[in-house]
Amino acid sequence: MTMTVEERWQQFYRWGPYLLLALATVLAGSSAEEFMTGSSRVAAGVLIVACLALQLWWTVHQRALLAAVRPAAAHLPTGAAATVQATRSVPVPGAPSAASTSYFLLRTALGYALTWLNPLFAVHACVGYFDAVHLLPPRPAVTRAGLLAVAVPVAGSQSGGLPPSSTLQWIAFGGLFTVNAGLALVFFQLSARETEKAAERAATITELARANARLEQALAENSALQAQLLLQAREAGVADERRRLAAEIHDTIAQGLTGIITQLQAALGTADSAQARVHLRRAVDLARRSLGEARHSVHNLSPVALEHDLLPDALQKTLAVWSKRTGITARFTTTGTQEPLHDEVAATLLRIAQEALANTERHSGATRAGVTLSFMGDEVTLDIRDDGQGFDPAALPARTHAAGFGLAGMRARAERLAGAVAVESSPGEGTAISVRVPLVRHE
Repeated sequence: MTMTVEERWQQFYRWGPYLLLALATVLAGSSAEEFMTGSSRVAAGVLIVACLALQLWWTVHQRALLAAVRPAAAHLPTGAAATVQATRSVPVPGAPSAASTSYFLLRTALGYALTWLNPLFAVHACVGYFDAVHLLPPRPAVTRAGLLAVAVPVAGSQSGGLPPSSTLQWIAFGGLFTVNAGLALVFFQLSARETEKAAERAATITELARANARLEQALAENSALQAQLLLQAREAGVADERRRLAAEIHDTIAQGLTGIITQLQAALGTADSAQARVHLRRAVDLARRSLGEARHSVHNLSPVALEHDLLPDALQKTLAVWSKRTGITARFTTTGTQEPLHDEVAATLLRIAQEALANTERHSGATRAGVTLSFMGDEVTLDIRDDGQGFDPAALPARTHAAGFGLAGMRARAERLAGAVAVESSPGEGTAISVRVPLVRHE
């Protein structure tokens, strides 16, 4: 499997010091006749063994650190545990510690001593350029000092060996040290900036992950809320449809059946067969009209009276039929410039008028009634009045199923169109109902 760049660097941190030490030993051995005496060779051999022992100790120390990290990884989140698992075969430099600092200083000192004996041992000393950042305390001044210390044996090797033996060699050593130290510090600064950018990218990625998690949670909550709102909207729609059908049944079927019962009772109570037939014909007409209204109500269509007539004509015909059936003198009036109204507006005003007239018939004992439809610019008003016994609007009982819809139903219909219903009445002085709704023209 192909290794990543990070994994290759980890391999270098593990095996690089061994390889560089071996390479430096081979190069120094091949040039021993030129640079080293017999005692120098013995000293170099002792120092090489010391370097190897130091490197073995550091490897064992790193393995022990890695063994301590693995159990803790089992308790980390999945992503962190996976990262540790991926690096099990590659010991990574741990966080800088006293042990790592001591290792770096001892290795650098051994590199000094070996380079002093043979300049080619600087091949091993230069390893400090690569891991000073990982081994020394995370303070820029300390890291720069470590890099400068590594540059000394490298520059000494490049200038001909340590210590410089002539003025020219000292000048060469100074120039080479400046070049090595400058390059090391420049690369360190670039690396530090790249590390900062990587840390910022990691922080950004972490924040994005948190934001995504919050977004997913919000989406889940919104999904649940949307489902709840849909359920509530459906329930509200069902309830509204039930109220609509209840009002339609009350305004059509219930009133029609009441009229049919009244006519049948009148037919049964008269001995005049001709008059009985009149009442029976009225009952049949009411039954047919009620059946048509019921069919229209089920399909949420306009009232039968508006099927072929505009609202003024429908109100006039409705009032005429009601007056003929009840015997109450009634008059219809229109004011303003008539305009074709939206179907819903016309149906609402017609239903309110029918309910008001039905209440007049049942409760008022009136002898006269009047209906006025007024077109007033941006609104239309409907006034229904009678000379009956009147009532106290504030003393009306709460609506029950037996009591029908009455004024509450009228107000509900008007409010559905952003309109309002006003009632003026007092005992013995009749009743006046005024309905005001926005004038919405027929499309």
